[in-house]
Amino acid sequence: MTQIVHTAAALIIGNELLSGKVADANLVVLARALRAVGVELRRVVMVLDHVQTIADEVRELARTHDVVFTSGGVGPTHDDVTIDAVALAFGAEVVESEPMAAMLRAHYGAALGEGHLRMARVPAGAELATNDEVRWPTVVMRNVWVLPGIPEVFRMKLPLLRGRIAGPEPFVSRAVYTNLDEPDLKPLLDRVVAAHADVEVGSYPTWRDAAYRTKLTFDGRDADAVARACDAFVALLPHGEPQRIE
Repeated sequence: MTQIVHTAAALIIGNELLSGKVADANLVVLARALRAVGVELRRVVMVLDHVQTIADEVRELARTHDVVFTSGGVGPTHDDVTIDAVALAFGAEVVESEPMAAMLRAHYGAALGEGHLRMARVPAGAELATNDEVRWPTVVMRNVWVLPGIPEVFRMKLPLLRGRIAGPEPFVSRAVYTNLDEPDLKPLLDRVVAAHADVEVGSYPTWRDAAYRTKLTFDGRDADAVARACDAFVALLPHGEPQRIE
């Protein structure tokens, strides 16, 4: 059954990210996946592999957002502490999931060790979410989805969102590309923003694209409102603009 949610938050976890050893690759794909199902990502927090810090952030984000996604810290090593932290956030024990342990035994056979079984630890009361595309369970504790940090595995989990959560209405977006600089566009944008408060307007300059200088975006949940704002902006542009509209 699809749950209708409005707001989401992400908690990105890992010492390696905050030290610059590794570049995060999961936030952008999560944001796009949420946008595609009509859910607004409103807040992102990045923290170290510290149980109490993660627990505090999980508790607060879960309280203030409809759904929370964590990324990182769910493997078998010493710094994989997200399961413990999520359990602490909700006052739950950490237990071994027998279905997950059975899957690990079937996969590793005689090579199975204690480290492998650490990947079957879950907060007591958590749901194990799967579908036909994603067979290895994803731990969902109340409104918190616990996702892996490895980008390839993180991306493999995202199909679970489809059919599980959706926003109240899909987002609609239009883009206008111009050869004008932002200072020249500001008075035009000010007029459009003032007249179309229900549409989010973005301005994104580029320095190296020969095809355009500034991309303007118009986003909202009402297709007609988005179209009106976009058309109003285009009507204000000087002769020869825009370069293209998408």
